[in-house]
Amino acid sequence: MSAPGRVSTHSDNKNVVAQKHLISRSKRAELLGVDSKFHGCTIWFTGLSGAGKTTVSFAVEAELTRRGVPCYGLDGDNCRTGLNKNLGFSPEDRAENIRRVGEVSKLFADGGIVALSSFISPYEADRALVRKMHDDSTLPFIVCHVATPLSVCESRDPKGLYRRARAGEIKGFTGIDSAYEPPLKAEITVGSEGESINKCVTTVLEYLEKRGIIPMRFPDLVELFVPEDQKAPKAAFAATLPKLNISKLSMQWLQVLAEGWASPMTGFMREKEFLQTLHFNAFGNGVTSTPINQSVPIVLPCTEDDKTSIQGTEAIALVYEGKTVAILQQPEVYDGIKEERCSRTFGLANEGHPYVKQIYAEGDYLVGGEIEVLEKITWGDGLDEYRKTPNQLRAEFKTMGADAVYAFQLRNPVHNGHALLMQDTHQKLLARGFKKPVLLLHPLGGWTKDDDVPLATRMKQHDCVLAEGVLPRESTVLAIFPSPMLYAGPTEVQWHAKARANAGAEFYIVGRDPAGMSHPVEDRDMFQK
Repeated sequence: MSAPGRVSTHSDNKNVVAQKHLISRSKRAELLGVDSKFHGCTIWFTGLSGAGKTTVSFAVEAELTRRGVPCYGLDGDNCRTGLNKNLGFSPEDRAENIRRVGEVSKLFADGGIVALSSFISPYEADRALVRKMHDDSTLPFIVCHVATPLSVCESRDPKGLYRRARAGEIKGFTGIDSAYEPPLKAEITVGSEGESINKCVTTVLEYLEKRGIIPMRFPDLVELFVPEDQKAPKAAFAATLPKLNISKLSMQWLQVLAEGWASPMTGFMREKEFLQTLHFNAFGNGVTSTPINQSVPIVLPCTEDDKTSIQGTEAIALVYEGKTVAILQQPEVYDGIKEERCSRTFGLANEGHPYVKQIYAEGDYLVGGEIEVLEKITWGDGLDEYRKTPNQLRAEFKTMGADAVYAFQLRNPVHNGHALLMQDTHQKLLARGFKKPVLLLHPLGGWTKDDDVPLATRMKQHDCVLAEGVLPRESTVLAIFPSPMLYAGPTEVQWHAKARANAGAEFYIVGRDPAGMSHPVEDRDMFQK
C-alpha cells in the first residue's frame, strides 16, 4: 500500500515512487502568462542539420514571449554542453539524448510552459518514445517537421559539418551516411517549400491557436448583424414590438457594437456590466475567468415614459429617424446614476463638459440587452467607403502582408508632431525586426464637440498628407472609427486602444494630451495638473 501523497509507477527500481504534486496545473496557470489558462505543451522541432529548427523555434519563442505566453527553447547543441555532455553520437547515445530531453520537455510542459525542443532526432522510435511520455501525462506533444531538403541544408552548411562529412572526417552524420527517418504523423510541416522564417512561425502559431493551446492573436469578433437569410422574418418580428426612438449619439454607439469594435460585447450594457465597467474598467462575461477590457460604458438612455412602455417586454425595436434599425432582446431598465457615471468616467460631473452635458440631457434611465442589427449602418455623407469594419480591416492588413499594425487616432488634422510620431513608430518597428509595419490612420468619425474640425474636412486633409508623401500610402490604411468622442482622457484612451486591437492593431500611439480638453471651470487642461 502506498504512503499518502504517493503514486505507484513502473520503474526498474521498485523502491522509486513518483511524488504527487499538491498544486494543480490549473493553479499554476493562474500565475503564468497572458491569461489564467494552462498552456503547457511540447513542440518538437525535428529535421536535418541546417534545416532551421532552432532558428524557427527561437523565433516562435520570441513571438510567444511578446504575447505573454510562458515558453522556453531547448536546443540540441545547448543541451549537449550541459545536460547531455557525456553523450556521443552512437545510436544508443542518440536515443538517450532524446530520452533525457524528452523528460525535461515534459517537466516544462507540466509546469505550464511551452517547451520548444529543437533536435535532429532522426529516428521515429525515439520521437514516439517522447510522444508516449507526454501522452501518459496527458500533455500535448506536437511534432513540427522542419522539412528543408538535404540539398538546401548542405548548401547552407552553417557549421561546415556537411563538408567535413563528405570528406570522411565525420562518420555517422545524419543525411550523409546515417539515415534520417521523416516523421510519419507530424502535426506541423514547414520549410519544404523554402518558406520564410516569418511564414514558418505563423504556421506554428496558427496551429497552436486552432488547438486552443495559446490565445488567438486576434480573437474572433462578435458582429451583431442579422444574417441575410433572416432579415425578412426579423424585420417582420420587429414591426410587432414596442418601439424606442434613439438619438444620433446612440445610433453611433449601435454601429460601434454592431461592427465588433467592442467585441465580445453583444449589446448595450445591462446594469451589472455597467457598474463593473465604472468601477473596474472591465467586466466579466460569466464564461471565462479573465475580465473583458472595457473602460467606458456603452449604454442606451431612455426616459420615464420609455421605461413604462418597455419594461417587462420580451423585446423592443430600436428606431432612428423613423426607421427600425435593431431589435433589443429581454430589455433591462435601470437607474442611469448620472452623477456617479460622470464622476467615474470623466473625473467631474460639471455640465460645462460637452459629453457630460449630453448625459444630463438624456433620460434618467438606461436600457440594456442583446441586440440584432437589421442592416449595415451607413450615413450617406460621401465618406461611407472609409467606414471599414474591424473584420474588413483585418482582411486588408492580411492582404498587405502586414506583420505589425500600429494605430493613430485623430479628431483634428494631422500636424507636424503627429507625423513625426507616426514616422518614428514606423522606424522603431523596423528596428525591432518587423518587415512590413502598416499604419492604421484612424480619425474618429462619431460625435465631437463643436469647435473640433468637421470630419469631411479632416478626411480631405488626411488624403493630402498621403498624396504628398508625408506618410507612405503603400503602408497606410486610412479609415474612419465610428465611435463618438467622450473627452475622458486616459480612461477613454484605453477604450480607443481596445477597439483598434479588435481591428488587428497591436501598437497604439498615444500623444501628449490624449482624449483631453480644457477644464470646464479651472484654467488648465482636464487631465494635466
